[in-house]
Amino acid sequence: MMNYNSENKTMSVAQCKHKSHNTRATHVKKVAFTLAEVLITLGIIGIVAAMTIPTLVSNYQSKSWQTSANVFERKLEEALKTMNTQQVLSGYANTTDFVSELSKHLKITKVCQSDDILSCFEDKIYWGKNELEISVENVKTAAGLGHDDWKTDTLGVQFANGVTGIIAYNTKCKENPFTNQFSGTSCLALLYDINGFKTPNSDGKDLNYINVPKLDGHMPCYFQLTDGSCFAKPFYPEPLSKQECEELADNGFGNNKNWCGFNSNTDYWAGAVKTCGGVDKMANQAQLAAIATDIYGTEVSPSGNTYAQFNKEIAAEMGFVINPDWFYVWSGDEYSYSGGGHVRQFGPTRTGWVEYGHVNRISSNVQAVCVTD
Repeated sequence: MMNYNSENKTMSVAQCKHKSHNTRATHVKKVAFTLAEVLITLGIIGIVAAMTIPTLVSNYQSKSWQTSANVFERKLEEALKTMNTQQVLSGYANTTDFVSELSKHLKITKVCQSDDILSCFEDKIYWGKNELEISVENVKTAAGLGHDDWKTDTLGVQFANGVTGIIAYNTKCKENPFTNQFSGTSCLALLYDINGFKTPNSDGKDLNYINVPKLDGHMPCYFQLTDGSCFAKPFYPEPLSKQECEELADNGFGNNKNWCGFNSNTDYWAGAVKTCGGVDKMANQAQLAAIATDIYGTEVSPSGNTYAQFNKEIAAEMGFVINPDWFYVWSGDEYSYSGGGHVRQFGPTRTGWVEYGHVNRISSNVQAVCVTD
């Protein structure tokens, strides 16, 4: 019994091992891809990469340029505020003297005179959404940056962080050392390239500007609406005096001479008229309603209020400055009975016209936008 059982037990184990081996041998299969399958997979991966990588790189570059521009402008504004506090921001007869003082607060490594601009700045740039090619060689005065009345020359500048620029000084610049809210950017016009002489030298990418409504006389399309209409980049207008406003009217800019300097000798609305080249070149009520239609994603009436959700990203892409949830825009239309300027308000859940009494032509916090051809 012992031998028999032992034998049977041994045989049983052997048989079990043999059976197990046969079972594995029966069920294990070799799995592999064919050459055709591998090539097809690689092809698909290549196509997807070719479609997505350029977009990812472009988005990364755009964010990098924008971040660098924000940092640079913040440092510039801090330098100007310091100059304002120290009362060394105004009183200069030319751009050279102003830049000499600015360099003490924001490091400038190279300065080029107006007849040698190209030693500090690239020759050709592409400006506006339509990428109009402009040679900056002829931008030798503030008039080339859209400020005919400044009467100062431009300078080429290179900053320590690699930013290159063309700068002009506003001799009408005034200080206000008693407020922290003062903005010094009205004292200058600056066209700058965040990555220096490197390409693409294009507006909205590496090229930016502060207080430059026109470049060499050109005001190209900066944003286009779904209805096809085109507008220049929004801006905060420089104010005119009552006399300057009256001169505009005499020179055919379309404004009502009787309302110049309404309630004050400071007229920001007239400044917008001058920059755009006439009231017919400023966005009117209907055009501002069309802009609001794209921003709010719903039909906006030229009159009355429209209640809808505000799209900050679209407004920012158009170039409007949002502080922090609202912004206001002048219309080319004047009030026929009181001389005030129509103003459209853009807010988080509502857009409409600001009633007269809340805002008039002495308001400095209202932006303007010009119509382009």
